[in-house]
Amino acid sequence: MADPRVTKLAQVLIRYALELQPGEELYINTSPLANELNLEVYKEAILAGAHVWMHANLPGVREIFLKYASEEQLEYVMPLRRKAVEHFPVFLYIMAEHNTRELNGIDSARLARQARANQEIHKIYDARQDKGELRWCLTAYPCHAMAQEADMSLADFEDFVYNAGMLDQPDPVAGWKALHERQEQIIDWLKGKQEATLKGANIDLRLSIAGRSFINCDGKINFPDGEIFTTPVEESAQGWVRFNYPAIYAGREVEDIELWFEDGKVVKESAQKNQAMLTEMLNTDAGARYLGEWGIGTNYAIQRFVKEMLFDEKIGGTIHLALGNGFPKAGGKNFSNIHWDMLCDMADSEILVDGELFYKNGKFVV
Repeated sequence: MADPRVTKLAQVLIRYALELQPGEELYINTSPLANELNLEVYKEAILAGAHVWMHANLPGVREIFLKYASEEQLEYVMPLRRKAVEHFPVFLYIMAEHNTRELNGIDSARLARQARANQEIHKIYDARQDKGELRWCLTAYPCHAMAQEADMSLADFEDFVYNAGMLDQPDPVAGWKALHERQEQIIDWLKGKQEATLKGANIDLRLSIAGRSFINCDGKINFPDGEIFTTPVEESAQGWVRFNYPAIYAGREVEDIELWFEDGKVVKESAQKNQAMLTEMLNTDAGARYLGEWGIGTNYAIQRFVKEMLFDEKIGGTIHLALGNGFPKAGGKNFSNIHWDMLCDMADSEILVDGELFYKNGKFVV
């Protein structure tokens, strides 16, 4: 018997987030560790009349590949994977990790090489999404490894995950629709604005948002959700930022990152832990040192850092900046094989937009 919150999550994913229609083809990329959710999602998709292909990734497979693959194997793109990206109209990704640190021993240069090899796949995926030919959603199933990273028991982590998705409420969809309306008011206020200035103990940064759109994140693409984001004008970032939460890439923590921007580009970087990896990833390609995203977290039900960006970037009272690939739907033009989110606490900070106070000490004031 499935946890009723798992059943409710499956229903929200299929009916609300993906709006799956009869006859549509759904690709589910998941893990055997999420079997309780896998079966509920599969049932809901079948009841919706969809045709479903489920791909379950065996724990440990990626570590073996990255550790032992030759250069030729690292750069090989499986034709079936390309076909799936070209063909399927709907994708659902379910995260459930057996070991969040399984890639800690992998040379970051090999991670970068594999990322570059998948460049064409990412371009196809993004282009289809921008044309409205593809929609997707990413969610997480609570498991022991993620609970341990969050320094929580599994039962407490389950409560955290399901509460973050409003699954503790009688009608989660109504809650997400209400969040959409609140965020839409903020986005309407931002339309036509030119410049944002972020100032505080951890940030002194100026960004241009001229001609850029903000995206309303209301549980349709990430679940749980709760943010608004855009891609700043690529050459506009000027200033400095310190990320007072660890930035995690492939399970490896980079701590106390500081970045200095000139004309949009990171010209200097430092970190107290794993700085070599930070520099390696920023040198992945020409776009990796430019901002692909500026987001503001709006989910105040998420009140603690759990070392999983699906949740952490949504924390109410924080912003996140992502280095690398931008979002064409927001007006972004930067392309990179990385998109690395980094989180900054705004508890004692403010954001001015065109000189007007927009956000102060973790709250919107407009």
